[in-house]
Amino acid sequence: MTIAAAPFFDFLTDQFLQTSVLEWFAVITGFICIYLAAKESIWNWPISIISVVCYGFLFFREAMYGDMTLQIYFLFTAFYGWYFWFSKKEEVDKPITLLKKEGWFLAILFIIALSFLLGWFMANFTNSTVPYADGFCTSISFVAQILLTRKVLQNWLLWVFANICYVPLFIYKHLNLSAILYFVLIIIAYKGYLDWRKTYREQEY
Repeated sequence: MTIAAAPFFDFLTDQFLQTSVLEWFAVITGFICIYLAAKESIWNWPISIISVVCYGFLFFREAMYGDMTLQIYFLFTAFYGWYFWFSKKEEVDKPITLLKKEGWFLAILFIIALSFLLGWFMANFTNSTVPYADGFCTSISFVAQILLTRKVLQNWLLWVFANICYVPLFIYKHLNLSAILYFVLIIIAYKGYLDWRKTYREQEY
């Protein structure tokens, strides 16, 4: 190891040592959850429940109230997604569907409106230091999650975009382990998109 590289690795070691047990648990279960979702495994939902509870407490501690509220939403959609996927298991695997142009228009319009609404609320009524960034990431994730529960292919594209936005936000909030996780999740989400697209094409024949 060179002398120049040593301070960098010392910095990384220090950051990992400062990472709380709560964040470690949230990150590990979050990673497993997204991996299983990309593989269309129904077990992603119970793992998701554990992860969102951990992240809910973590975001509350960091005054990221938009993302904290998002975890409550994730909790409900995890139970819904678990039921929705399981209810079709005895017939055939729930087919993957596409989001049409009208759906994209509504999704983008909803994300913009919700971003401004959440950002304004947190800027005026909370002690959040990142109200609009928090609101924007929350809004994208909100839409991506509901598309995931319905097995809509493009949910993965929204997750890729959301994860790209989350990385600098987490770095700014000194949640470095989560920033690393979300960088990895960019790759996993894109791989999930490719896998689901392949499955979608196969089911069309």
